[in-house]
Amino acid sequence: MPHHHHHVVSNHNRSFAIGVALNTLFVIIEASYGFAAQSLALIADAGHNLSDVITLLLAWGASYLATKRPTENQTYGLRKATVLASLLSAALLLVALGGIAWEAIGRLFTPQPVVGKVIIVVAAIGVVINTLTALLFAAGQKHDINIRSAYLHMAADAGISLGVVIAGVAILLTGWLWLDPLISLLIVLVILIGAWRLFKDSIKLSVDVVPPGIDIAAIKEYLTGLDSVSSIHDLHIWALSTSETALTVHLVTTNDLIDNAFLRQVQVYLHDTYDIEHATIQLENNNNEVNCTLDRPECL
Repeated sequence: MPHHHHHVVSNHNRSFAIGVALNTLFVIIEASYGFAAQSLALIADAGHNLSDVITLLLAWGASYLATKRPTENQTYGLRKATVLASLLSAALLLVALGGIAWEAIGRLFTPQPVVGKVIIVVAAIGVVINTLTALLFAAGQKHDINIRSAYLHMAADAGISLGVVIAGVAILLTGWLWLDPLISLLIVLVILIGAWRLFKDSIKLSVDVVPPGIDIAAIKEYLTGLDSVSSIHDLHIWALSTSETALTVHLVTTNDLIDNAFLRQVQVYLHDTYDIEHATIQLENNNNEVNCTLDRPECL
């Protein structure tokens, strides 16, 4: 059986490396200009972008840990690290958005002086770098919430930097100081939708809810409809990582023989139809008077 999580990680090693390098370089440039221009706004934004570098390293590290082979003490390896990383990343993003919103609300009531041209130029560079980094993860983020967390952080920063550029130019032309915090709040609201979804999805996977895209009713129908299967019980489906799903089930059969070809057929179907990488199937004979201890309602 193929293992998707290995491919996912190897495909994104380069993206993580480029993203970390670009953003680290930008942090150095932004902090340098901030100290030279004595701009607290630039220095603060450099600190925020440094947190994005940490987020990228967190997601990259978790993806690497997911490739480690299982051991006797870690029988599933460290694949769950990707779920924990996406949860932590989502929480950090929500905190960052909260901080930006709080600052923007404060500036609505007490407008600050217009942002300087240097800040507009540096923010424009930030738009380019963060957009390029986000695009590196655009494809993978649809199927892996660990990659989605990296994508959202970069997209959020690109959006905030774009807001600074638009507001800065508009304020220089009109003198309306309230445009800056208003645009910031609108961008925060847009990003918040994706960030909240990421947070909810991460929590669900961390407590072993059935991963999205898995139709458990259809899987039950398929399993109970198999030749020689009279019933099923103890069906569990959960995320081993942000890119790999596991399933366990007991099939009660009318066939006395354990058929390896039958087991493989079920595993291949589950893999090809639902991308379930790790299917463990227990066969039981329905003619036996001794029932399985897990054949009870609370075990599904």
